[in-house]
Amino acid sequence: MNTQEIIAQFDKYVIANYGRLSRVIIRGQGSYIYDADGNEILDMFPGWAVSGIGHCHPKVVAAIVAQAKTLLHMDNTFYIEQQGQIAKLLSERAFGGKCFFCNSGAEANEAAMKLARLHTAKEKYKYITAFGSFHGRTFATVTATAQPKKHTGFLPLLAGFNYVPFNDIDALEKAFTDEVAAVMVEPIQGEGGINVASAEYMRAIRELCDKNQAVMILDEVQTGMGRTGKWFGYQHYDVEPDIITLAKALGGGVAVGAMMAKPEVAASLVPGTHASTFGGNPLVCAAAIAVVEAIEEEGLLENAETMGAYAVEKIEQLKQKHSIIDHVRSKGLMIGVQLKSAGAAIVSGCLENGLRINCTQETVLRFMPAMNVKKEEIDKAVEILDGVLAG
Repeated sequence: MNTQEIIAQFDKYVIANYGRLSRVIIRGQGSYIYDADGNEILDMFPGWAVSGIGHCHPKVVAAIVAQAKTLLHMDNTFYIEQQGQIAKLLSERAFGGKCFFCNSGAEANEAAMKLARLHTAKEKYKYITAFGSFHGRTFATVTATAQPKKHTGFLPLLAGFNYVPFNDIDALEKAFTDEVAAVMVEPIQGEGGINVASAEYMRAIRELCDKNQAVMILDEVQTGMGRTGKWFGYQHYDVEPDIITLAKALGGGVAVGAMMAKPEVAASLVPGTHASTFGGNPLVCAAAIAVVEAIEEEGLLENAETMGAYAVEKIEQLKQKHSIIDHVRSKGLMIGVQLKSAGAAIVSGCLENGLRINCTQETVLRFMPAMNVKKEEIDKAVEILDGVLAG
């Protein structure tokens, strides 16, 4: 089928809950994707940041193929070797926590919120989250997401959620009561526009949670797995959370999420309190193991830091040429270009010229390229963006 036939079939049989681009992507390799019409597109937002080490990384592909020949799925009433292996790799690179595996970031956040309730006193049932956050699309996580536009059509939301301004310590202090079970924030708000938490804010969360016997949850769905130049976003700060949640880049392209909790907190998640049928199956865990190994073997933490700084430098040069750019916010390869006006047309223009980027919050261009991105690929991306802005 050609592009038009594929889209027609799609429109007839698939629910239209996504605003889709009129392209059919049939192949991906590294930082490039290819559509059914033979066009090559430089992908600076690969798989919504899922393909964190590039599309179809050879090591991940090999791990998936090998595992698929042996065992695709096994339920969690048995021990699964690959699940134990990836849990060990993650724990050793974080704070020595224990892992629960699921299929997505929203599920990981659901598990974290349930664990916070189980681990704290009975009267504690409330959560504090930050305006501009994004925690998922399930009922609890969309309630935790403090963006009114995400709530349209779903009111009344679940009870027990209190929203405060991001990076506002005074507001955070005032929000605490004896009923608060947890604070859940992103170290860097991704969908919110690449808003980076201050060191003071992170310390305040830790101190207030300790003072009030609450749980500190960090949503690391976007910041986890090395994108910021460290394995996890919290490692840029002098704090240690009780729980972190992971997904997106964890599986290198396959659907896997994880919640990691300190052992003493994890002990509250006993049999019967939570589960996931497909969570931590051999296939996705084999892929995740390959992702960790590739990041270390190829020095991708260092590359994320180096290439992130290089990309920001190049974009700052564009700022001198194009007045629509206000400023740049970044940490590693999480880069937000704050515009003075709407950016949707810029994103469309870039795609027409062979570059995929993203626009969030209407005026923030997001660059979140693969961690193995090369200098020449960043140069090409900036050149295309330059041309679109000039036009």
